[in-house]
Order: sequence, then structure tokens, then C-alpha cells
Amino acid sequence: MKIGCPKEIKPQEFRVGMTPNAAQEAVARGHEVLIETNAGIGSGFDNDAYIAAGARIIDTAEEVFATADMIVKVKEPQAVERKMLREGQLLFTYLHLAPDPDQTHDLLESGCTAIAYETVTDANGGLPLLAPMSEVAGRLAPQVGSWTLQKANGGRGVLMGGVPGVGPAKVIVIGGGVVGTHAAKIAAGMGADVTVLDRSLPRLRYLDDVFGDTFNNQYSTAGATAELIQTADMVIGAVLIPGAAAPKLISREQLSTMKPGAVLVDVAIDQGGCFETSKATTHADPIYDVDGIMHYCVANMPGAVARTSTIALGNATMPFMLSLASKGWKQACKDDAHLLAGLNVHAGKLTYEAVGTALNIDVVDPTTLLN
Repeated sequence: MKIGCPKEIKPQEFRVGMTPNAAQEAVARGHEVLIETNAGIGSGFDNDAYIAAGARIIDTAEEVFATADMIVKVKEPQAVERKMLREGQLLFTYLHLAPDPDQTHDLLESGCTAIAYETVTDANGGLPLLAPMSEVAGRLAPQVGSWTLQKANGGRGVLMGGVPGVGPAKVIVIGGGVVGTHAAKIAAGMGADVTVLDRSLPRLRYLDDVFGDTFNNQYSTAGATAELIQTADMVIGAVLIPGAAAPKLISREQLSTMKPGAVLVDVAIDQGGCFETSKATTHADPIYDVDGIMHYCVANMPGAVARTSTIALGNATMPFMLSLASKGWKQACKDDAHLLAGLNVHAGKLTYEAVGTALNIDVVDPTTLLN
């Protein structure tokens, strides 16, 4: 198979879809790897590293898309990239279709087969290709939130860990999954007073058993959230419904109950955001003010630490990428129901229920497409 990896073009996206190590593994299995020139520069991988791995450097994205059987990326294809997709071509990347009708319709019209990293599952009910970036984003959230909390950036001017005689920042983390757990660990490590909200009692018991009094946890209800945000200096939104639009957990009206200069960090922004006032921002212009509350809603947070993120993502995606290349998408999905769960679009048909529900589009059972 010809595997193509174009350079990411989303603003301030420095990650790359394939590492030189992944390229070397693919070449060793008889595949041809096509890398757009300088695609890996932002992650610290120059063209020579890919050439040494056996890949071929291609001058333009247009040639990569025109030549490759499978396109491997990081972020969802942008509008100009979607025009280059063709019938029968395989796309393997993050998609986040539920809040993005334009992308969904373009992918359906292209006739391509699109497998989304964020909906591939594992035997434990996890999301193995989303988890590495969730870990990165979770660890970044208190870091970027503390920066936003600084007075010069519009925040309350509160230090996360306080100082002797002055209390620490109060941080609320909504969601106790991968993002929330890592966010709580880092925020607590910075000295903040942290409370994690979650609706799963088994998850709350796990957090209590593993982390003890490192941070607090509480069952999540609308009432509990409304009460806690009144005293919060920072709220980190870390909720996820796989493949679906994120629920709105804080309304605009509730912002008036918060402290002026408090910070909302929305890690769920890729899925539409979990605050009513959230809108996607970029690393170049990451924050904005609504009713005196600062919002940090960068849609590709892990891109800020591109080398760490690229290597972590590559480690997770490589086995699936090699399976798709060696077997073709149908056989690979027949052999692995967890990979089949990643199938979102095929030949003009939508195959992921949560996306269909969010966008009011008819959905085809993906198992019917395998024969």
C-alpha cells in the first residue's frame, strides 16, 4: 500500500501523522511511505530522518493525496484537504465529526473511507488512540489555565499554589476520565485545591483509592456544579461522550455567579465544548473574555508540545496503521471489532451512530459493509 502523510495545515499544528519509526516499520513490511516535505519539522523530524527510514519525500500535499492509497494525519482534514480526497481512498486521523457538519458532508461526498482515531476502542472499553492526547491535554490544562489566570492575561491574578499565609487557587475538574485525572494530578501537584466531579461511582471510588487526599472528588450533578463554580478560580472541562457532541455543563447565565477573572479551560472543545460560551481558539490567540470570565478553548492543545504528542500518538496508532496497510480496511476491521468501531464514513455512508444523532443523518451499520 502507498501510505501518504501530508504536513498539517491547521493553525499552529506542529504534530505530524507519522514518525520516522512508524515509516520504517511500514517500509519493512513492504509498503511505500510518502511524506510531504518538512511535514515533521514542527515535531523535530527533518526530511533526512524519513529518508533514512526508507520513506520518499514528496514536494506537495496535492501529490501526496493524489498518489497515496491511505492518508495518515493528526487533525481532521481542512476544507482544502477534503477536496483532494477521492473515492476508495482511506483516511486515518482524528475527525471529531459530531460538531462539524461541513466536514461530515464533505467526507460523505468524497466517497472516501474514514476511520477516526477518537472512536477506535479496546477490550477494556477505552479509547486507545484518544488516550495519549487526552493525557497530554489533561496535563497541559492546569498549565495553560494558570497562565490565563495571571492578571496580565485577564485572569484573577491568583497563584495556583498560593504562598504561606495565602490560600491556593481552587480548581474544579468536571470529568474524572483520562483528561480529568491527569489534569487533577498536575493541578494538585502545583499546589491547588482541586475537586474532581464525575457521575460514575466506580470511577470516584478508583480516584479515592489511588489518589487519596491528593485531591477531592464529588458526585457530579447540576446542583453540585453550580455551587462549586461560585468559589472556583479555574474550571477544567474534561467530559467526553465517545464520538458525540459534548454536553453543555455551564450556561452563560451561570457565568455571572463566578468570580470575575475566573478561568474556564475547555478540553472538550474538539467535540463542541462543554461550556455554552465555548468557541474554538488557536495557540496564536488562545483566550477570550465572556462576561468577565476568561475562556481557554484551543482545539489542538497537544500541538503545543508537538514532539511529545507526536511520539505518543505514533506509538498508539502504528499497530492499527500497519494492520490497515497490510490487510486493507475491510479485512483489518473484520479481524478487529475495535478498529471497526473507528469507522465513521464509507463510500458516501455515515457509519457512526452518535454522529448521525448529532447531525440528523441516517446511519448504516458498519458490519453490513464488510462483506
